[in-house]
Amino acid sequence: QVQLVESGGGTVQAGGSLRLSCTASGRAFSRYTMGWFRQAPGKEREFVAQIVWSAEPDYAESVKGRFTLSRDNAKNTVYLQMNSLKPEDTAVYFCTARTSGSYDQWGQGTQVTVSS
Repeated sequence: QVQLVESGGGTVQAGGSLRLSCTASGRAFSRYTMGWFRQAPGKEREFVAQIVWSAEPDYAESVKGRFTLSRDNAKNTVYLQMNSLKPEDTAVYFCTARTSGSYDQWGQGTQVTVSS
């Protein structure tokens, strides 16, 4: 089992930036597809971004051009740089790892609040 620990959430004004980090346990990190999902109050969890090995990341349309996902395999860490934040980006953000055929490992989540 992989443990995922997120950090970097907080409160920011609209137009501001935050960087989320997620560090994974274990020695197989570089083989995992890593992703971020988010869940706003009263809404279902939704895909934000993912990165497979060192390929170009995939993004949800709602964050494309504003969010950047990267990974540092030497540090077992993925980063989600979030720029030009909007109030609708307010949610709990979850880091996840695909160690088998689906996203099966999840972090505890970190709150991001964007005020208008």
